[in-house]
Amino acid sequence: MKKLFVFLFAFSLIQGAIAQEETKTAKIPVGGRPNIPSDLKFEVGFSLLNNRPADISTNFFGSRAANLYYQFPVSVFGENSGFTFNPGFGIGTEKYSFKDEMNLFNNPEIGPESSQYLELTKVLGENITVDKNIFSANYFDIPLDLTYLLDKSNYTKGFRVSVGAKVGFLYNAHTKIAYTDEDGLKRKVKDSQNYGMEKIRYGLSIKAGSPGFYVWSYFGLNQMFQEGVGPFETKASQVSFGLAVNLF
Repeated sequence: MKKLFVFLFAFSLIQGAIAQEETKTAKIPVGGRPNIPSDLKFEVGFSLLNNRPADISTNFFGSRAANLYYQFPVSVFGENSGFTFNPGFGIGTEKYSFKDEMNLFNNPEIGPESSQYLELTKVLGENITVDKNIFSANYFDIPLDLTYLLDKSNYTKGFRVSVGAKVGFLYNAHTKIAYTDEDGLKRKVKDSQNYGMEKIRYGLSIKAGSPGFYVWSYFGLNQMFQEGVGPFETKASQVSFGLAVNLF
């Protein structure tokens, strides 16, 4: 994950340098296509489980989403139409903080790609003090947005709204638990496995705002877990929303 962040950052620097050089050397066309810069976007917000069973409950403020996407706008429907198609790629992370010191653990009765919802004390010991308790799902995402810009003469300014879709490929899922045991020793446990999750996610996205900042939302259309192997055979899907900034 860190290597991918470094790659995206380096790629953005190269693109920025190329754009600056082109600005210095190229003539501005009269009546030509507006200058549409590529975008490196950082989205932060909250994660929810839609259609979850009543036995699973999450902490709202502890359940967070973070996405880093590189997208390149392409003008569609003719010059100055106000519409752009924005394909891209990047990484997305959904973190869930479960209430009552619960988390996901493998269910040996089902198999290696499965999960059950258990109290931490039943697995790690009765007399423990929990300091951190997170479940994280990390994806390589491909966002595809159709954007309408109110300022048709300058695509770098003005209000815009986007509707689109996103396809994600799960590359890591893990729990991270920090606790103090009955002897006063601080311990950290990170357990990476599939937990019965679907390897592909897909859903719809809506965004609206200015060139620098915008609000966003994502509504998953498929289940988060494979059929019959998640906790309580859940059919929960992902929902996330928040604020974002265009880094360039």
